[in-house]
Amino acid sequence: MNRQTTNGGHADGTVGKALDVMDLVAARGRPVRFAELLAESDHPKATLYRLLQTLTNQGMLTYDEARQTYAPGLRLVRLAHAAWQQSSLAPIARPFLDALSEQVGETIHLAQMDQGQVLYVDKRNARKPIDMFSEAGKIGPGYCTGVGKAMMAFLPEDDRAKAINMQAFFAHTPRTLTDAEALERELDAIRAEGVSFDREEHEQGIICIAAPILSATGRVMGALSITTSTQRNTLDGLEKLRPALTETATKIAEAAESWQFPG
Repeated sequence: MNRQTTNGGHADGTVGKALDVMDLVAARGRPVRFAELLAESDHPKATLYRLLQTLTNQGMLTYDEARQTYAPGLRLVRLAHAAWQQSSLAPIARPFLDALSEQVGETIHLAQMDQGQVLYVDKRNARKPIDMFSEAGKIGPGYCTGVGKAMMAFLPEDDRAKAINMQAFFAHTPRTLTDAEALERELDAIRAEGVSFDREEHEQGIICIAAPILSATGRVMGALSITTSTQRNTLDGLEKLRPALTETATKIAEAAESWQFPG
């Protein structure tokens, strides 16, 4: 998301512009040509070229001269790995995800919140894997995923309002919540209930039950979900897995208490 100022500049200056460009490159999921980036970028051609050159010189991007494409660089990979180790729940949660996956046999997701959206930081496939959007490292919507709603429901009031304002409210399926008022009511119910459900709101045929991972003071560290398809389970069936889900979320929270996570 570009943060523009009223005069057309970027609120975070050159660094913000460079990060926007890195986001564009990473979002493609493949090497990308200059013309493709220019078509999506808010920056003038000369500015975009200069930013790409700087990022390439710094090792944050790589440039393939033969194919004339840009891709994430090894320096960025090193930084991403360090962030995964130091700021992600994934390393501390790994054994708990393994145990839950073995116990329930369904897909397990571990997520954290990033600018109102869901960052999937780890995943365990079901015994019989299902095709779905989520993969570790992907960004998903907050308003129509179980993990997203579980995290938003337990945010402080001001932070929740900011997160809601960041939602696109695109109707992915006929069951998607498409306005802030409906989401507010859903989040209130989730906070009272302690868990959330994805009722085919993001992908047709995909359902889940999710629980927040909360610190001893109630701070949202992340969320955990058990996901399946309507062809082999139901929401009532997932409800029966609630004790295993919430117990695992509590164990991850307890193990993570001594870690330092970004707010």
